[in-house]
Amino acid sequence: MSDIFDEVVDHPFDEALSQRYLVYALSTITARSLPDLRDGLKPVHRRLLWAMRLLRLDPASAYKKCARVVGDVIGKYHPHGDQSVYDAMVRLAQDFSLRYPLVDGQGNFGNVDGDNAAAMRYTEARLTAAAGELMAGLDEGTVDFKPTYNGEEEEPEVFPGLFPNLLANGASGIAVGMATSIPPHNVAELIDAAVQLIDDPNADDAALLAHVKGPDFPTGGKVVDSPEAIASAYGTGRGSFRVRASWSVEKGPQGSWTAVVSEIPFQVPKAKLIEQIAQLIADRKLPILADVRDESDAAIRIVIEPRSRTVEPDLLMDSLFRLTDLEVRVPLNLNVLDAERTPRVMGLRQVLREWLAFQIEVLVNRANHRLAKIADRIELLDGYLIAYLNLDEVIRIIRSEDEPKPVLVAAFALTDRQAEAILNMRLRSLRKLEEMQIRGERQALEKEQAELEKLVESPARQRTRLKKDLAALREHYGPETALGRRRTVVEEAGPAREIPLEAMIEREPVTIILSRRGWIRAMKGHVEPTNAEALKFKEGDELGFPLLHAHTTDKLLLAASDGRFYTLAADKLPGGRGFGEPVKLMVDIEGEGNVVALLRAGAAEKLLLASSDGRGFVTPAAGAVAETRKGKQVVNLRSGAKLRVVRPIGAEQDYVAVLGENRKLAVYPLAELPEMGRGQGVQLQRYRDGGLADATTFRFAEGLSWPMGGEGGRTRTETDLNPWRTARGAAGRMPPRGFPQGF
Repeated sequence: MSDIFDEVVDHPFDEALSQRYLVYALSTITARSLPDLRDGLKPVHRRLLWAMRLLRLDPASAYKKCARVVGDVIGKYHPHGDQSVYDAMVRLAQDFSLRYPLVDGQGNFGNVDGDNAAAMRYTEARLTAAAGELMAGLDEGTVDFKPTYNGEEEEPEVFPGLFPNLLANGASGIAVGMATSIPPHNVAELIDAAVQLIDDPNADDAALLAHVKGPDFPTGGKVVDSPEAIASAYGTGRGSFRVRASWSVEKGPQGSWTAVVSEIPFQVPKAKLIEQIAQLIADRKLPILADVRDESDAAIRIVIEPRSRTVEPDLLMDSLFRLTDLEVRVPLNLNVLDAERTPRVMGLRQVLREWLAFQIEVLVNRANHRLAKIADRIELLDGYLIAYLNLDEVIRIIRSEDEPKPVLVAAFALTDRQAEAILNMRLRSLRKLEEMQIRGERQALEKEQAELEKLVESPARQRTRLKKDLAALREHYGPETALGRRRTVVEEAGPAREIPLEAMIEREPVTIILSRRGWIRAMKGHVEPTNAEALKFKEGDELGFPLLHAHTTDKLLLAASDGRFYTLAADKLPGGRGFGEPVKLMVDIEGEGNVVALLRAGAAEKLLLASSDGRGFVTPAAGAVAETRKGKQVVNLRSGAKLRVVRPIGAEQDYVAVLGENRKLAVYPLAELPEMGRGQGVQLQRYRDGGLADATTFRFAEGLSWPMGGEGGRTRTETDLNPWRTARGAAGRMPPRGFPQGF
């Protein structure tokens, strides 16, 4: 007795794994995921339609339960799970998935909302006319048949029909290392392009695209790509199409309006789309949008209501195109199995050429099959004619001979088939065997035979016949028919506009309150400093900066003592009912850095920056805006120095006033300061002891004003500043009597 381990063969693991995986990959590519170029079907779809044909579920017959069809398919042709087969059948019946459905379903086959179909025991189905045209010629020797998986039945390798299913209904699938994605197209346009290619085999892509405008989705919508982008996609077989929903404006009373979406992009569930729009409202990401309602019945009707009648309709819809699936990209990847079952990516022209070559092959096979049938019939007619002309002798031989067949063959030089046919005739047929009828039928067959022989031998006749057949098919799917009318509009449009911040955030006045300890909040409205309710703080805390009046659309600049600038969105600040939140939870202020300034980013075009050691410069305000929580380093400080002054510079201000901790004031032109995006700056004022106390800019012709203190709120203005006017970097001199500690 041999040991089982004697049969173990040593083999490198990676090689064994790659061999087995390659078998799986080839099976997935050729027998599951990629469609055949010739009929546009995957094996599961082909077997479904074939099983329905054998069940005689033609368009004129009664419906049968889908469970019956699925049972036949998995039992005879496709040994896989019943649910996967039923899912494939459901897709063939959905008029929102296929441009020209191949299955006529009765019952719940799902809907455009994304709901699933009912169980197959509840639904019924039969074939559509398009499926019949796709399978036309199966009984005429046009294609080869192969045994089923168990050898008990036969199934066609491919369907021969003239219906251009690959491009008409499209396909999608994921194999191993490759995928396919083909959107649906208009049959009439495909036929026109095919005829163009028959007339001119060297026609270029531009000539074909004069007929094929672009995809034609069952759910309509708009393809908004440029002609160049569409031509590139069809030329290479790879690309994508930008598809938008179709919408219109409906006017209401007193100038109000709503946007009504009547067609949505292909393969976008309507329920998901409405959920996306509703979520924008809930998250307040699009304040110009007030409401969305689904008023759909058999037709799609999504009503979008703006916040106010002053909202621009195009701006609202552009916002939704950017933020929701009202605009999607539908990929094009023309990866198909050619006539040799080899996966290839083809352009539109190559797909049509190979499909036409297959149709010519089908045409010739049909003609040869018919010629064989005619030859058989003529052989029998010749035998019938001999029997008619020698009827008495034939009857005598049959009555007198024990084995009449060889005697008939010998007496009249008949073939075996002719003798068998004569012997199998019924007596009632004898009266029909009239010479003129036999000769008339034979002449008609000979004429048909001659025409078919010319067709088989002449490529020009084959092309003419194919054009005639295509023209007949086009009559059923022409643009004037309900099924053939183009549903998707091809209309170039630019990308959806970048949404301005003001459109994304509802503009409301707010007052920003920042405490000494760094707690920040935003009160609704422009609150005055006398409002005691707004100025409540935690115990031991107090107002750290003057109240800042802003709007929710504003960006706020926060300057820290270490020279870093941070950006806050006014609409993201905590409400003013409580004490707010620590600003350090919103931005990453490093170390012991403290906030030294809070201002609106748009308060001025330029800022004056000065450090405690008396150095400073001018910087553009836009350059100080930070994109991240970590902020942006604008002022490079020397050891021991801190950022002390951040002031907006007015449009007409031309001088700078610098006050030192030694109580000396220096005034000189603003032009003497450099404008920098980042750096240490230049020396603003010279000190023996201490450093800079404050700095500001002003208009020299108007003089320098400062508050006098007290409850009256009086100010004093010094118009003659010549005594303090000096060069940048000078020490300056003592200010006027009553001058404050800072500006």
